[in-house]
Amino acid sequence: MKSDFSGKFMNLPPEFSDCKKSKIVILPVPFDGTSTWMKGADKGPEALISASGYLEYCEPETKAEVCEKGIYTDKPVVSKIPESMVKDAYGRVKALLADGKFVVTLGGEHSVSIGPIRAHAERFGGMSVLHLDAHGDRRDEYHGSRCNHGCVIARAKEHVKNVVSVGIRSFDSSEMESLDEDKVFYAHEIHGRDDWISKAVNSLSNNVYITIDLDVFEIGLMPSTGTPEPGGLGWYEVTRLLRAVAEKKNIVGFDVVELCPDERNKAPDFLAAKLVQVLLSYIFFLGKHAEKKR
Repeated sequence: MKSDFSGKFMNLPPEFSDCKKSKIVILPVPFDGTSTWMKGADKGPEALISASGYLEYCEPETKAEVCEKGIYTDKPVVSKIPESMVKDAYGRVKALLADGKFVVTLGGEHSVSIGPIRAHAERFGGMSVLHLDAHGDRRDEYHGSRCNHGCVIARAKEHVKNVVSVGIRSFDSSEMESLDEDKVFYAHEIHGRDDWISKAVNSLSNNVYITIDLDVFEIGLMPSTGTPEPGGLGWYEVTRLLRAVAEKKNIVGFDVVELCPDERNKAPDFLAAKLVQVLLSYIFFLGKHAEKKR
């Protein structure tokens, strides 16, 4: 087991965390400027990275150590203004993609996903977005900003044609016109079933970017979010979906956002860190195009 937070994902030694040699880059974006209820998501990236120091290297499903691919933890994108943060995150991700890196963005609130989605869409033609979330996030503007956490999918759809949303259980009536019912998998409709997973995967194009708002999980598993909603998904519901996507599609990047850490309960921090490790393991060891593309 690894300990002592060093600011590096999994607290990896130099041979697994060198910038030039690493295939994977973790990009923290500690932004919490537009949250509308509980604040603290700006502490999420550090809490996740700190918890990741206690992960075992070997992931049981793949029986592999994704850290051997090299995981470099980049310096954070820091800004207090949503529009500036989106611009800066976009520029950083674009540069990393041009350098051949696989980028994992860590939020922060969900607005941090806007820039990375745009950067990936520009690089990977015909890209779809797989959106795991409790909320629709399709408002065109919210609380005076088009870069609000409630506008993420509205902004994504300016750059991609295809968005598939999973776990939705809350949205505003103004969002209903932009909800494609064939590509929205409501939590109450998929609860206790697995047959929806193949439909969700088949709704995606070959290149897929995944944005994971941690409030997609049931609040008993993930209470540490800014806007928790009851009725969420379980760990294995989420990971079965992610594994199916990795096996059949080319996951080009992903983000994990909306961790609002609680000093009294570290388990959600560890869940978020484990999720990053598991999804990276799926991509680099089970992924249909993992080695071919990278």
